Amino acid sequence: MTNDDIQSRFCLNDDIYLLNHSVGKMPTSTRAFVEQNYFAPWESSASDPWQQWLTVIEGFQQALASLFNAKPSEFCPQTNISSGLVKVLGALTPTSGKTVLLYSENDFPSTGFVIQQAEKLGFSPKTISKECDPQDINVWQEHLTDEVAAVLIAHVHYNTSRLIPVAEICSLCRKKEIFSIVDIAQSAGIVPIDFSQWEADAILGSCVKWLCGGSGAGYLWMRDKVALTLSPKDVGWFSHQSPFEFDINHFQYHQSVLRFWGGTPSVAPFCIASNSISEINNIGVDRIRQHNRLLTQHLVDQLPDSSHQLNSPSSPERRGGTLVIQLSAQKEKTICEALTLNRFQFDARALGIRISPHIYNTVDQVNQLSTILTCK
Repeated sequence: MTNDDIQSRFCLNDDIYLLNHSVGKMPTSTRAFVEQNYFAPWESSASDPWQQWLTVIEGFQQALASLFNAKPSEFCPQTNISSGLVKVLGALTPTSGKTVLLYSENDFPSTGFVIQQAEKLGFSPKTISKECDPQDINVWQEHLTDEVAAVLIAHVHYNTSRLIPVAEICSLCRKKEIFSIVDIAQSAGIVPIDFSQWEADAILGSCVKWLCGGSGAGYLWMRDKVALTLSPKDVGWFSHQSPFEFDINHFQYHQSVLRFWGGTPSVAPFCIASNSISEINNIGVDRIRQHNRLLTQHLVDQLPDSSHQLNSPSSPERRGGTLVIQLSAQKEKTICEALTLNRFQFDARALGIRISPHIYNTVDQVNQLSTILTCK
């Protein structure tokens, strides 16, 4: 598959799209796939569409399993990461002397909001200061004290693109009997991930960013031996071992992570996402990662030493797919205006503009970006 072939598989236009940390571009095959697998069964009066729609969900689970080297049955659809985190924390029970929920001030704010609300469940939220180095395993060892019941670990930080040593942190958690929850929103689809190497208790992700799967298709991964020890409070008929039993007086938790599913699911987002994940699997995350590293490092090498500050790790092995660049105060307004004028799609946060090239971005586009950033 050539680069031109890959570009033809995504809905691109005449802009230079570098917002893949926010929303990935839609595959060109999406409309036809959704028409065939979502709308056609619904439109037909031949039968109830649910059986065909549930096949779509199975396809979503299978695509995720291929992506992360896991079992399809270990994935439970979720609306988004925040909703999934609510369900997981709601199923945990604080015990005497072990009530702390640990997270980082560098985590995405939405997950912090969820953890803060868990005080109502008897937990005590505690943060790792944003001044600490989250890539230093000693920082985690210092904070993973005996009082910690669970920890949230963002694999790649949204604000700096720092790549966090998840496997090492999860190993510390197992030794201290701390429930580990990993957020892969900013790494899925751009960093190769093998769930079996982490041995986390729970993993939460979404498809809207590097997986190019649109909004509304999140997922919770959990091994059966962990899921079966938990009794989520937020349940519905799809949390039932036999969803179509329809006996209001009998509820039995599903014997897998699907006990976290809940009520009637929105099928369309998972239909869209399953097609997108299959496209990413066909291209290969290793190839996407290699291409992203080539483009991001090419840009880093061309940045002036003093004009702008790189707020992402300089080493490509220590960062995700995004570069965060704090522009020179004297040139920031001029540069942003030039980027907009030249059809660059980017955004800005407190630590700088965020630039995220995907497999369909080119060296020529990065060179154009570099010319603007290094203007006199």
